[in-house]
Formats: sequence, C-alpha cells, structure tokens
Amino acid sequence: MEKSNDSSEYGFILVGFSDRPKLEMVLFIVNFTLYSVAVLGNSAIILVCILDSRLHTPTYFFLANLSFLDLCFSTSCVPQMLVNLWGPDKTISYAGCVVQLFSFLSVGGVECLLLAVMAYDRYAAVCRPLYYTVIMHPQLCLRLVAVAWGSGLVNAIVMSPLTMTLSRCGQRRVNHFLCEMPALIKMACVDARAVEMLGFTFAILIVLLPLTLILVSYGYIAAAVLRIKSAAGRRKAFNTCSSHLTVVSLFYGSIIYMYMQPGNSSSQDQGKFLTLFYNLVTPMLNPLIYTLRNKEVKGALKKVLGRQQ
Repeated sequence: MEKSNDSSEYGFILVGFSDRPKLEMVLFIVNFTLYSVAVLGNSAIILVCILDSRLHTPTYFFLANLSFLDLCFSTSCVPQMLVNLWGPDKTISYAGCVVQLFSFLSVGGVECLLLAVMAYDRYAAVCRPLYYTVIMHPQLCLRLVAVAWGSGLVNAIVMSPLTMTLSRCGQRRVNHFLCEMPALIKMACVDARAVEMLGFTFAILIVLLPLTLILVSYGYIAAAVLRIKSAAGRRKAFNTCSSHLTVVSLFYGSIIYMYMQPGNSSSQDQGKFLTLFYNLVTPMLNPLIYTLRNKEVKGALKKVLGRQQ
C-alpha cells in the first residue's frame, strides 16, 4: 500500500455530519433502530428458511442468501457509523477502512447479481411451471449463488487496492460516514480517471447487466401473465413476483442513482443520505416486504415461534 500517505499510518477521519451535531444525534437514534430491525428481521428469515422444511425450495434458498447479504451489507459499516455518530471521535483505522471498503464492494456486487438470479427463478416459476423443479435443480441453484459471490469478490479484489493506493498527499478527511469508493477517490491528489473508468465498467457489468436480465425476465413474465384468462390466476402470478419487484426497485433505484452518474453531479449530503437508504432502509424493508406479502413465510414464522395455525 502507499506509505507516503499519513492515512496509512494514522487512519482516516470520517466527517459525516460532524458539522451538525443535533442531526448526528437524530441519525444515531434512527440508524440504531433501523439496524436493530434489519438484524432481527433478516435473522428471522434465515432461521425460518433453515428450520421449516416447507421452505426448502430454490425461492427460499435465494431469499435466505439475500437476508444473509443484507446482514453483511449493514454490518460492514453501520456499527462504525454508530460509534462515530455517538461521540466526538470520528476516526477509523486504515485497516478498518480497507475491510469496510472491501466488504461494501463485494457484498453490494453479490446482491445485485443475486437479485438477477431471483428474477430468473420467478421466470421459471411463472413461465415454465411444469418444468420448474427440473430447471431449478439444487446443483444449478448452488452454481448461480457461487457465480454471484465470485463476481462480487472479483469486483472488491480489483477495486479495493486500486482505490486505497491512490495518493492523497496527507489528506485524511473523508467527506462521508463510511469508507465508500467515490468518497475515497475524490480525496486523491493525482489523476484518478483511470480508476473511475474501471469502477464505471464494473458498475455496468455488476449493476446494469443484471438489471437488464431482470427486466428481460419480467418482460417474459408479464407476457405470460397477460395470457392467463382467469383473474385469480393473474393475481396469483402477480403475488409470486410483487415482493421481488419491490425489493429490486428499492435497491437498484438507489444504487444506480449513486453510481451510474458523473462524480460531481450530486451534492455530498444527497449522496450520504442515499448511502444510508441502501445500507439501512433497504435491508430493513426486505424482511417486511417478503413477510407481509407471503403467506408461507408468515406461516413458517408462526410455526417457529410456537403459534401453530
């Protein structure tokens, strides 16, 4: 790593909203609440998917993976954020920043690809119901999840060292509340356009390409639903996909707005609040979305909690 930077020896200062202490206290309370709900909700989803044999299907295998990713996504940065919001110390060690950036890039990339895998699963369920168990066999499910994890790790392995080794000429103040790639690149005192372009290329492969696959899958699903003559059949098909569509809209909407635009086109504060959204709000909402709109998950939760229907 670059040793000429003071940051490699003394770490970084996460500025966040330190110029507004009253807002920091409000954010601490809100973030702590959202993080607690996210941890409890996603842990519950993972638990019921493991314990209830009725949920040992490809759909819930992917859902359990999504909940695990949401736990990792939030935990990679929220505890440090809460520490910084609570008191005057805004520092994070250099190693801590590296771990945070690597976790953030890898888990975020995996989640983008996993959502595309889940869209393909919905396509198979709605458009090829008679062949669903043949198409979505356990070996394929494991391979799809392995590809998602491998791609996310490659993204992090390539981009993390390139971002951290940029010369910052002693600059230690990160204008963010976490070690996020755009904020770290903006600190560079050298030309970082090559790193930005590589990051943009990875964003196309990991964000836009899976999103294209999702849209194609739902195009086929929409065509199949329109061919269903009964209102009850259309409603069942819609309910099968509505939870996943809602999650995709929340996650991809905030990610694309953050990463698929020129670096200086949005304000710093806007970027910070958007990061909060996909770090906390989306992982907190995912279990609620899948639970409230899914009778099987609600039934499994009641069974696990001892309230047998």
